[in-house]
This record gives sequence, structure tokens and C-alpha cells, in this order.
Amino acid sequence: MAEAEESKASFLWRNLLRGLIWFAVILTAYILASEEISAYQKEINAVGGRLPLLLAIFTVSEVVFGIIPPELFMLIWQSKGVLSEYVINLTYLTLISYAAGVLGYYIGHFFSKTAVYQKIHNRYLKQYDSQLRRYGLYLVLVGAITPVPFSATCMLAGSVNTPIDKFLLICISRIIRFAGYGWAVWAAPNYFT
Repeated sequence: MAEAEESKASFLWRNLLRGLIWFAVILTAYILASEEISAYQKEINAVGGRLPLLLAIFTVSEVVFGIIPPELFMLIWQSKGVLSEYVINLTYLTLISYAAGVLGYYIGHFFSKTAVYQKIHNRYLKQYDSQLRRYGLYLVLVGAITPVPFSATCMLAGSVNTPIDKFLLICISRIIRFAGYGWAVWAAPNYFT
């Protein structure tokens, strides 16, 4: 039993480390290119001001396995330099991501026997089957706080009829991830200027 717990922990730490490295690369590139980026600040602010469009793009991305990293949206809004607006927009991202996870759960739950779901499963989700059998809801936790596709883990959890109350409770960790990354995106550039 202790060995299984250790393997769960190592699975979490390995994916968390991957996520932190990816995050550090994005943030470092942003900081190093900040002078060049500032030349396009007017255009970036124009894009950042198109909130409904950005939120729609993020929603589609989150439902379709998190194609676009949320940190990109955070960086767009961070560059405007208005903390209250940044926090509100980050809250939107967090709620959309959480809702996309719940939607993914129900897609997996209600459509897992359909041919369309089976095609999606075979193409995108099958690689996570053994991990789901091995880690159960722990895989959803890892998906919520690391780069493992959150929506995909939610679909798998729904397809095996994971108890919804436990699922929703674990998904709260997604909020913690967005708060931590959001703070880092806001604060990190200030340490280097």
C-alpha cells in the first residue's frame, strides 16, 4: 500500500515538475522579451481589451483538452498593469476552466457509449486509461494542477461513473493552480525590472 502511495506521489511530482518547468520557460521568455513586447503594447492591450473573444477562445480551448495554455491569457492581461482588471479576468479563466472540467465529466458520463465518444477516446484519451485505472481520482487531481490535460481526465472520470461529489471536490484544486500561477505571472516581471 505504501508503495502505491509513493508511486502516486512520484506521478504527481513528475507532472508538477514538468508543469513548473513549462511555466518557467514561458515566464522567462516573456521577461527576456519584455523590451521587444513593449513595442507592441498598444496591440496587446487591444487584444486584451477584447474580453468576450478571449474568453470564448479560452472556453473552446479548455473544452478541447486545453490546447492554449492559460498562462498566455494571464500574460496578455498582466501587461496592461491593472491589478483589479487582472484579478477579475483571472477569475473568469478559473471559472471557465472549472466549468469545462465539469462539462468534460458529463460528456464522459453521458456519451461514453456513443460512437463519437469512442472515436475521441481512441484518438485522445486512450493513453490515460491505464493511469485512470491505476490512480483513479488522483489522476483528476494531477490534471487539475499540472499540464496533464484537465478536460481529458475529467471525461475519463465521467466515463467510469466517478462519484460526482468527490470529483467536484477534487476539481477545486484547479482554482488553487490558477491562483498560484496568476500571482506568479503578475509578480515575476516586477522582480526583474
